[in-house]
Parts: sequence; C-alpha cells; structure tokens
Amino acid sequence: MTDTKVPRQLIEGRAVLVVVDIQASTFTDDSGDDRAIPNMPGYRERMERARAVIDRCRPCGIPVIFIQEIHRADLVDFGRELDGDETVHCLDNNPETDIAKEQMGFRAGDYIVQKRRYSAFFGTDLEILLKGLKADTLILVGGLTDVCVHYTFVDAHQSDYFCRVIEDCVAGSSEAAHQASLTAMEYLQTGAVCTREQVLDAIDVLMLAPTNQR
Repeated sequence: MTDTKVPRQLIEGRAVLVVVDIQASTFTDDSGDDRAIPNMPGYRERMERARAVIDRCRPCGIPVIFIQEIHRADLVDFGRELDGDETVHCLDNNPETDIAKEQMGFRAGDYIVQKRRYSAFFGTDLEILLKGLKADTLILVGGLTDVCVHYTFVDAHQSDYFCRVIEDCVAGSSEAAHQASLTAMEYLQTGAVCTREQVLDAIDVLMLAPTNQR
C-alpha cells in the first residue's frame, strides 16, 4: 500500500485558539462526588495552564475563541444530555456559567460562542466565524477531553481543519477517559496531540515570520 501521508507542521496556515468550556465553575471549590460533571484529578490546574497559551497567541495575531456551554434555566434545551452521568449544569441564571474571564485573561477582541450541545459546531455560528477568520488550524484547550473537546475536534476534523489538542491543557471526566480520547483524536490526525511547550515554541516561530506569512 502506498503511503499518502503528507508531513504537517504543528501550525498549518492560519491558526485559531479554541478555549472549550473554561467557565467560572471551573474555579469554584467543588471537588466532591456531587459535582454535576465528574472531573479527573488536577482538572483546575490543567485549565490554568491554558492561560499561557492564550496570552502568547494575541501578540502574533492568533484569534482566541471562548466556547461557553449554557442552558436555559427551565431545562428546555438539555435534550438527551441528562440521560447519562451528568446532572443539571451551566444554567443561564447561574453566574458560574460565565466564561472564566479573569482567570483566563479575556480581552476585548476575543470571541465568545455559546453552545447547547457538546460540539462547539452543533447549532452555533462557529463555522461562520472560522470562515471569516480564514482559519486553517484549530488549537484546542479546555474540557472535558472526552466530551466537548473530543466532539468539537471530530467536527473540526470532518470539516477539514487541521486540529491540535494540547494534552496538558485539557482534562477529562477521568484519567482513563482523558487518555482514551487523546488516543482517538491522534488516530484521526497524526500529530494532533501535542504539549503546551510544543505549541508555545511553534507560536514563537510564527512571531518571527514576516507579517504576510502568518
């Protein structure tokens, strides 16, 4: 069989950073078994690590898109989401549903896309925004690795974007689920799973490039 794989750069063409569901509730003291959504150990610390990537993107013109899961308080738009392990979460009348703007350094000029389902593409204007930004590569951070990050990655892959997920800036519902999803995403795109340091190095190289090559 002929190998048709083409070697790829970590950042191909124009990059966009997609921050998935890092919301105020991430930073509340709610680590018990009664969480609406289970989190693997070290979840908060992994979200905090994403801040360095966010801050590094802006000087070289990489747009930052914050994805916000949000549901109406009367629960009308949950659909089948409550049929599994998750309980009611991310209601629009709860301040903890807000984007973690202070912790993540949200700035004017960043984008927010609200979603009612796991994938940031499903029923949102994300695709229109990405087309307007002329995006080629999507860099993903946030959570959960095995739910919203994974499903957003798959839809991006099927829409022919280059996808990169920063393994130490995402976290899952459990360590096993986190690792399984990383493996599944790497299966779809070789080189998709990378570290924060690899991405920061790639951004630094991009910053040195002439403006018309970014």
